[in-house]
Amino acid sequence: MNKTTRALALACMLMPPLLLTACKNEVPVTNAASEKQALSAPAKDDDAAWKAYLPAVVQENMGTITNNPFLYYLPPESDPEFDAKYERQVEAATTAVGRGIQKNNMLAFGSPASARMADMIEVAFKDVPADTLEGVRILFIGEAADNDRVRAVLAPTGAEYVFIEAK
Repeated sequence: MNKTTRALALACMLMPPLLLTACKNEVPVTNAASEKQALSAPAKDDDAAWKAYLPAVVQENMGTITNNPFLYYLPPESDPEFDAKYERQVEAATTAVGRGIQKNNMLAFGSPASARMADMIEVAFKDVPADTLEGVRILFIGEAADNDRVRAVLAPTGAEYVFIEAK
C-alpha cells in the first residue's frame, strides 16, 4: 500500500506541469462566419449560376436543421418552358406541404423570378392549418418586395421563416 500511495503522490505532483504544457498547445480558433464569402445573386437570366447559388445559400442558412433540405426552384421567366415548370413546382410543393412536414426539416424556395416564387408559396401554403409547421424552417430567397407577402402567408403555419434577399 505504501508503494501505491507514493505512486499516487508522484502522479499528483507531475500532473500540474503536464496540464500546463497541454494548455500551452492551444489550437487557434477561427471564426467560420468571418471566413464565409458573401454570396451575391447571379444575373436574372443565368439559370446555371442560380442553380449553384441557391444550394450555397441554403447550406449557409441550415442553422440547427440536420435533415436534408427540400429546395424548390423556378428558372428565369425567360425560359421557354417557364409556365410548365412553374405548374410542376406548384404541384410538387402543394403535395409535399399537404402531406405535412415534420419538425427539423427545411423547405427552401428561391428563384430569379421572385414574384412568381412568392405566388407559388401562396398557393402551396394556403390550406395549411395554423401552427402545424412548428419546428420547420422555411427559407425564401428572393426580392425584398416579396418578403412581406410571403411572411404573411407563412406566419399562421408556425414555421420559422427566414428571408434572404437575392442581391
